[in-house]
Amino acid sequence: MGADDRHMSQADLMSWRMEKDPVLRSTIVAVALLDRSPDQERFVRMMERGTRAVPSFRRKLVESPFGRTPPRWVDDPDFDLSWHLRRIALPHPGGLDAVLPLVRAAAMSAFDKDRPLWEATIVDGLDDGRAAIVLKVHHSLTDGIGGIQIANEMVDFERDGTDRGPLPEDPPTSAPSSNLADSVGWYLSTAGEMMGRGVPWLVRSGLRSVTNPVAALRSVVDTARSTARFVQPVFTTLSPVMVGRSTVREVAALDLPLDALRRAGRAADSSLNDAFLAGILLGLRHYHSRHGAQVAELRTTLPISLRREGDAIGGNRITLARFALPLDIADPVASMHRVDRIVRSWRDEPAVPLSSAIAGVLNVLPAGVLGGILEHIDFLASNVPGSPIPLYMAGAEVLRYYPFAPTVGSAVNITLMSHTNHCCIGINADSAAVPDLPVLVESLVEGFGDVLAVGGEGTRIETTLSATAASHP
Repeated sequence: MGADDRHMSQADLMSWRMEKDPVLRSTIVAVALLDRSPDQERFVRMMERGTRAVPSFRRKLVESPFGRTPPRWVDDPDFDLSWHLRRIALPHPGGLDAVLPLVRAAAMSAFDKDRPLWEATIVDGLDDGRAAIVLKVHHSLTDGIGGIQIANEMVDFERDGTDRGPLPEDPPTSAPSSNLADSVGWYLSTAGEMMGRGVPWLVRSGLRSVTNPVAALRSVVDTARSTARFVQPVFTTLSPVMVGRSTVREVAALDLPLDALRRAGRAADSSLNDAFLAGILLGLRHYHSRHGAQVAELRTTLPISLRREGDAIGGNRITLARFALPLDIADPVASMHRVDRIVRSWRDEPAVPLSSAIAGVLNVLPAGVLGGILEHIDFLASNVPGSPIPLYMAGAEVLRYYPFAPTVGSAVNITLMSHTNHCCIGINADSAAVPDLPVLVESLVEGFGDVLAVGGEGTRIETTLSATAASHP
């Protein structure tokens, strides 16, 4: 791999720059709940294979001299797999609630920046002989869909293992480039990345200018306005309740049947994602009502995947759209329909192909200015499609897979990961914004209950709180 391939992309760089402010820390934590304790030797072999197949898990970030270019990924000459793998046992048997305090601690703690930015911990001693794996990864390594791709390089599709052939060769270690080569490489990489996403739009615009100059001019104007919508600053939260920000997090999880949520969406002639977002909105509506606040809308950040066939595994292939969603709609069907129209319009924004350039603009802003924008987002939401079939890790079946994505300055991040027929929803809340997480969880259960009722059935929604969150009223 050449030096120009090792520089952070604009999207990765934005995740990394935010690390300077612990309120914006970009740590992804995931929990794989297992039906039994995984075999240690097989687990180590699984992770060995995975880090060879995805070399970024063997690389660390090195700052450039004088900050002329972003940090670049370099092979860690002291890479030690055993340092990244831990194994602990619970002092007393418990369920997911006993694992969530570890998730909370991982979400609030910084990485060792002199090593690759990930850790994996096996947790033994759960009820009924079960176990869990807690995976901690910095967002600059991957987005949600990239994380699924990485997992597919490691997991098995049968309990006894999947024959993947011999271990891949150790990734070749390249010599560090000179400062000049480093700078030139980054500028070429950045130009190539922006051109790779933007050239098709430029070609289309150029052809249109010949055949229809009026339409071409309108397209350029529309794209300029669209770009402005992506980068426009925001200075206040729309929620009068979830206003505080801090470095303290609380986490919780929801579990509901995938087919029930999908059926509710279909009954409303809407998608699974529409049903998911409507459930969140109705839940937040109930939460604000419990606090005596009537709110017309809340501002969210929604990742839009730009991943294409042939893109490298991992990394961030997303653009972040910031927009308001209605909170003044009590009817779940009407909420799903409104969500569909709004989200569809943002996915179709003319500036979406120029996402790298947009991230580049945001990266030019002082970190404090960027943080000020992000800290006025009310909530984050993401829906990541997981595996429709059973998966195994070192002889243990994955029963559930819960994602806990970073708040990145917002009040709360609510992320759904599907796994077989389960919607595993991870909730990561800023305690200053949501000091009463059990109340929010109760409100979300009510909101998702409203949505599921559209499908014609009452479905039990399982909830799990960490011990610290459960201690709050």
